[in-house]
Amino acid sequence: MNAARSLRTVDDLIGAGLAQAQDAAGLGDVAARYAVAITPAIAALIDKDDPNDPIARQFVPDARELLLTPEEREDPIGDATYSPVEGIVHRYPDRVLLKAVHVCPVYCRFCFRREMVGPQGLGTLTPAAMDAAFDYIAAHTEIWEVILTGGDPLVLSARRLAEMMERLASIPHVKIVRFHTRVPVVEPERVDMSLIAALNASGKTTYLALHANHPRELTTAAKAACARLVDAGIVMLSQSVLLKGVNDDADVLAELMRAFVENRIKPYYLHHPDLAPGTSHFRLGIDEGQALVAGLRGRVSGLCQPTYILDIPGGYGKAVIGATAVRASGDGCFTVTDYRGTEHQYPPSA
Repeated sequence: MNAARSLRTVDDLIGAGLAQAQDAAGLGDVAARYAVAITPAIAALIDKDDPNDPIARQFVPDARELLLTPEEREDPIGDATYSPVEGIVHRYPDRVLLKAVHVCPVYCRFCFRREMVGPQGLGTLTPAAMDAAFDYIAAHTEIWEVILTGGDPLVLSARRLAEMMERLASIPHVKIVRFHTRVPVVEPERVDMSLIAALNASGKTTYLALHANHPRELTTAAKAACARLVDAGIVMLSQSVLLKGVNDDADVLAELMRAFVENRIKPYYLHHPDLAPGTSHFRLGIDEGQALVAGLRGRVSGLCQPTYILDIPGGYGKAVIGATAVRASGDGCFTVTDYRGTEHQYPPSA
């Protein structure tokens, strides 16, 4: 095995010590349905001696991915319902998703678009489809923000990214361009000055939302890649998914959120896992998630608090689902619970 290349087959995983030969047939069935890719940076992070390693759990295929439950959906957040033209999702009035590419440097085993991404997925937009997508953005003056996602948009070359950003520069009503990516963590060497220049090519305000789920993902190389982006004026946010066996622990979540803030990345969304096919082994109850998020209150700075959200199945948008700290108690009074779980009356009695 060439250590410099990504692992993409079951044989690659076995050769790297990330899977056992006796499991090859079952894992082959998984890989035939859902794409597999693990970059050298991620492979190096996996503790092969830990059967419950949280990095391996995110990226190494598991036979349980072929177990489907009745509530799971191929398109759990309803992208297709709100796609007026190929590559565009227009769910909210002032912003659109632009899905230029449906491949990624790694494939998360819990991905909500797992039926759409990978070598056999929806692919990259053709030039004609790209023109139609930009025509749609230009024609809809309510669009204030364009979010490049996919797939991972940073797998595109710096040249192609610059071309896209220059096209957005010509659309006056677009003010914000946001990228959703895992690249700074999973392939940090890709974040070079040519890519950074491309991200800034539009003259718009550029945001980058980094997807990371465990503090170990923020390696020295990943931190350096993020520093290059922030130093170039790109505002960074975080996106994480609350995953059983990965980060469903208040101490792990606290360490992750602090690591984001220490590296000038503002914690943004903590997603409840979506109902993607074959992902039930990652899901926990909303009540469990609420308890974990409540455990962050008082434990970490307000700078480190993400918003816990659920993408309502069917395309109805995001809902904030963190447990409320206040409830009405009658006569204009409220009961407020502090981070220790102690209840207080508001306004306080005389």
